[in-house]
Amino acid sequence: MTKHDYVELLAPAGSDESMRAAFRAGADAAYIGGTQFGARAYAENPDDEGLKAAIDYAHLHGRRLYLTVNTLLKDKELEQELDCFLNPLYKHGLDAVLVQDFGVLSFVKERYPLLPIHISTQMTVAGTYGARLAASLGAERLVLPRELSLDEIREIHAASDIELESFIHGALCYCYSGQCLMSSLIGGRSGNRGRCAQTCRMPVNGKLLMNMKDICTLDILPQIVAAGVCSLKIEGRMKGPRYTAGVVSIYRKYLDKLLKKGDGLSVNGRKAGEASFAGGRYGGSGGWTVDPADKELLRELFDRGGFSEGYYRRHNGPEMIAVAGKPDRRIVDEGMLSCLDRYLEGEIEEALAGRLVLRKGRPAALTVELKTFVRGSACRGFSASARGMVVQEAKSRPLDESDIRKQMGKTGGSGYRWESLDIDMEDGVFLPVSALNALRRDAFAGISEEICDAYRRDV
Repeated sequence: MTKHDYVELLAPAGSDESMRAAFRAGADAAYIGGTQFGARAYAENPDDEGLKAAIDYAHLHGRRLYLTVNTLLKDKELEQELDCFLNPLYKHGLDAVLVQDFGVLSFVKERYPLLPIHISTQMTVAGTYGARLAASLGAERLVLPRELSLDEIREIHAASDIELESFIHGALCYCYSGQCLMSSLIGGRSGNRGRCAQTCRMPVNGKLLMNMKDICTLDILPQIVAAGVCSLKIEGRMKGPRYTAGVVSIYRKYLDKLLKKGDGLSVNGRKAGEASFAGGRYGGSGGWTVDPADKELLRELFDRGGFSEGYYRRHNGPEMIAVAGKPDRRIVDEGMLSCLDRYLEGEIEEALAGRLVLRKGRPAALTVELKTFVRGSACRGFSASARGMVVQEAKSRPLDESDIRKQMGKTGGSGYRWESLDIDMEDGVFLPVSALNALRRDAFAGISEEICDAYRRDV
């Protein structure tokens, strides 16, 4: 069982659209690359302003955003370019940075001591001594190599206090994760610089001898969490928003089966404390079932010739290789996937409590509160107030409460909804509809600013 007070579902974000789809589908956090230093150079990575907007979006909905700076850097990049890249994002409230390069780790720790550091799987920290070293150097989390077994993960968890993150779905490298030189040697595109051409997927003597099946761990999700993994990572920054949303939604469903209702901490409305974790109930195989339809949906989203459980319960084996690859003319069941369309548009709406006061001769006042908001594993609240036009005495038709509720209820597109709204008003008052709309917009803007400002940092 994890020592930490949450179990996080972590989604890939190869674009802003994928990030939003992941959060709509239930991801607790997303990892994304920028214009430099990321291990997926060909993803639709946002620019600096896009990253700032993504950070704000995540925080407005109680989620976290991690930045991939997980390539090997050249000396001149470390000395000149890295600081210019990270500085504005650090100040804007970036939640963590993933690193492969020890030089980058040292630089970030010295220059930005409040920025959590996650050791990328590319650093290949695969044992207890490496985990302890990473923690001693200031890393907060270790992204485990895909090649580790459940027993090896348990050993690392027992011997160190660093957070453990592990891949639960997506592509496998034939070589040690991120350490392959084949693409670089054959095509001049280095995986260590984020430009892997996936040469292992190409035919060798007419056969796909190194084409690994994707991993799918629904059947062993309880054992993975019980082994000490606190962040369940989905691979796929090169895939589209529908893939991201679909995989996240399925794993969200089954992770929620591991979280019971109670009085512990809540992550985006879901139980997250050790007291609420049901790993003991499902730690073995008894009682844990997976709907075949959910696996079929995952196959419809992407199929490389079937799934495997990766290395969690076996060392190697031909069952992990998709020799035939995927069919040349694969027919996708669009009807099955149509259920995912709801994650591709629309808005997440946070529930607000509000109080509107209307007194003749005084400015209209609206106070809003977001009571159960989460940053990491610590609950906190936010509030904001707005003052509007002076309330008038009605000359003909005064406002009644139903009119006000109807107007104030027009929250579409704002990212908020009313959980409750108390209206304290005198009889015979009047306020233009436009003034009520402006008051609502100002209050919502105010609480958005309060939330985002809580994450800002100074260098």
